[in-house]
Amino acid sequence: MDSSFEQALVNVWRRVLVENAKVVELGTERYLVRLTPKRCLREVDFVFEGHEIRGLEQNPETKSRWAQMARSGKKVMQFLSGGRYLANVVDGKVTMYGRRAGTNR
Repeated sequence: MDSSFEQALVNVWRRVLVENAKVVELGTERYLVRLTPKRCLREVDFVFEGHEIRGLEQNPETKSRWAQMARSGKKVMQFLSGGRYLANVVDGKVTMYGRRAGTNR
């Protein structure tokens, strides 16, 4: 697992869900935090090592275990790329899903 990738995910999670930032800075780039139209969940699109990634606040109204955590008060953010889930961060802890997008690892 790439620790710099994990650090970037935790940084995005912290800025969006803990600090309620309107903008996330990664390196020299700045990315705007938006609200989704239907559920008003926070999301941010950013680029890491050439890969487009979306960080999306977990919808607490679904039936997943991640939603259950969100309902219990934990701060949960899912990370996707190319329509596939890459990872999530719950209260600062990263859980990866298989291979990172665009890599053969």
